[in-house]
Amino acid sequence: MKLSALFPLEPLPSDPELTGLAIDSRKVQAGFAFFAIPGTHFDGAVFIEKALAAGATAIIAGTPVTVPDGIGFVQVKDIRAAVAQAAARFYPRQPQTIVAITGTSGKTSIAAFVRQIWLKQGVQAASMGTIGVVAPNGAVYGSLTTPDPITLHQTLDQLTGEGVTHLALEASSHGLDQKRLDGVRLSAGAFTNLSRDHLDYHANLDEYLAAKLRLFDTLLVSGQPAVINADSDVAAKVIQACTARGLSLFTTGVNGDDLRLISAGSNGLSTRLKVAHRGQTVDISLPLLGDFQVSNALVAAGLCISTGANPAQVFAALNTLEGAPGRLELVGARHTAPIFIDYAHKPDALEKALAALKPFAPNRLIVVFGCGGDRDKGKRPIMGEIASRLADIAIVTDDNPRSEDPATIRSEILAAAPQALEIGDRGQAIALGISLLKTGDALLIAGKGHETGQIVGQTVLHFSDHEAVKAALDAKK
Repeated sequence: MKLSALFPLEPLPSDPELTGLAIDSRKVQAGFAFFAIPGTHFDGAVFIEKALAAGATAIIAGTPVTVPDGIGFVQVKDIRAAVAQAAARFYPRQPQTIVAITGTSGKTSIAAFVRQIWLKQGVQAASMGTIGVVAPNGAVYGSLTTPDPITLHQTLDQLTGEGVTHLALEASSHGLDQKRLDGVRLSAGAFTNLSRDHLDYHANLDEYLAAKLRLFDTLLVSGQPAVINADSDVAAKVIQACTARGLSLFTTGVNGDDLRLISAGSNGLSTRLKVAHRGQTVDISLPLLGDFQVSNALVAAGLCISTGANPAQVFAALNTLEGAPGRLELVGARHTAPIFIDYAHKPDALEKALAALKPFAPNRLIVVFGCGGDRDKGKRPIMGEIASRLADIAIVTDDNPRSEDPATIRSEILAAAPQALEIGDRGQAIALGISLLKTGDALLIAGKGHETGQIVGQTVLHFSDHEAVKAALDAKK
């Protein structure tokens, strides 16, 4: 493809043939276009020489750059938007129906639920997000909530070539703010909720919300569906943004107009629901725990219905949903006491997970958790307080300490949970939690969910909560 095909409106002193695109100079090959994107730590412009040495035949930057004769150069006003739009042209195929989900919590579960509901409709559906790309056959690869735009569009093109017609993808605040989804031909969007998260990146909650609203006020176009969890504290602001954009609203939840939750009650490891839709009342047995999973399931149903799925078939599919890996996942038991793994690594998610498990712990609720390094430090004492208040025994351990001192992170959690136990080694902490279990107890292991690595310094060490649970249970046999 010619450089001019990526930038049809730009004057070009040279128009080389391109074989690929890159934003990382280490991935440049002969014939690639290199996009010099300013980053948090480095400006991509400093890697232009390396990109040229690796064989780049075009440079795209936001500032003037002198390049050798025969090398294509394009100066753009918005480099992040430029790479996304260029990637969409270089990898032009996309599934015909793409829905994006944003919000603090629930994105992974909703994407998984939408994929499952669509598969029940007989369409080739996939999902993309934190747990990776999940193909129609269940194969999983990759693991970024919102990949860089080149990887994203390459994946969209590949999935389309494999026959995928429907895709549910997670839209993170980082991805939206950095315009990674620009160029994606969306069919609908959804909003789950907003709570404290990513305040190491966003200045405050207002900026955090503004980044998420970009899905609705910029990326979706007038007339397209916007599915909103009406029970969210910020639902009114999201609805206002959608209305101003001329989007077609579909609200869900107790306060929802289009898919209203009439009642919900636990039934063992399932939840009995009664919902109203278009004047009809439907009974559903959702095989999942927790009010938050009820909310997620309704948003997923709303996305499918608003993009053309048969409502009766959607409601039938809700009776067979499987939870996403590491999302309040039952992974074992000791002395009949259940053991759950959940990805909860933010205050609101931890509180909801503990609240959901309270009915399953008539004796004691035990939690093992930690907080990540190089991230929002303010949430550490908040999570400590939540664990101390809702759990009978809290064990504070390491999550992903990254470049921070793990003991310092634990001490900041323990400041609000003075009665908690402290065990830095996560495997040992999980083993202790399991050893304490008695009949009538329940254990929640929170923070890492599906992850199979622990980031210590610059190194990713293999670690899986699932494997740690199995090892501890095997040791007790």
